Amino acid sequence: MSQEHSDRSRQRLGSLLNGLRAAVLGANDGIISTAGLVVGVAGATPHREALLVAGVAGTLAGALSMAAGEYVSVSTQRDTERAAIARERRELSDDPEGELEELAEMYRSRGLSDRLSREVARELTEHDALRAHVEVELGLDGYRANPWQAAFASMFSFLLGALIPLAAILLGPEAWRLPVTVVAVLVATGLLGAVSARTGGAPAPRAAIRCVIGGSFAMAVTYLTGTLLGAAAGM
Repeated sequence: MSQEHSDRSRQRLGSLLNGLRAAVLGANDGIISTAGLVVGVAGATPHREALLVAGVAGTLAGALSMAAGEYVSVSTQRDTERAAIARERRELSDDPEGELEELAEMYRSRGLSDRLSREVARELTEHDALRAHVEVELGLDGYRANPWQAAFASMFSFLLGALIPLAAILLGPEAWRLPVTVVAVLVATGLLGAVSARTGGAPAPRAAIRCVIGGSFAMAVTYLTGTLLGAAAGM
């Protein structure tokens, strides 16, 4: 396999993982935060209009907030990586022998002999000195996360996740709103946790249980808060 083909494969994998991470985070946040919001409002008032306004406004605000947060976070990470690479390029230009010795020392610290460390460092430097230092010294693999991809993945997955509690609380009969919403949210968060864990090769049951506990806690706290505030306000 050529180096160019390997780089393209690595970039595709990095792009996929970046989008998957942002999508899972967005969907989970959309489900739990919107569920907490509408359940809290439902604890204060049974009026469908109030639930609709609060749910839609919270969904839009949350989706835009997720998109902005992901964009800023990934952009900051990318800018930091670029600055580190630029600094490494300057160091290679100013002191190539010192950088060669530094690279050899890194391989010595990993268990290679002095002779082999110098040989590996010299061959890598002759092939692509900057790449060698970026990968070994900085721990960067050449893939740069796309902030726009992360932002849109988070935003749309948040919207999709938010539809679950929003639809459950608005479409169900008044007497069954809360039970239907709680069940829908817990099932959705559990499935999301299991799928994301399975995708990453981690144990699915443990991840599902964590998500269910988190969702249950969020809804319990917001419902109790909404009930107390509703009673205090005479709603």
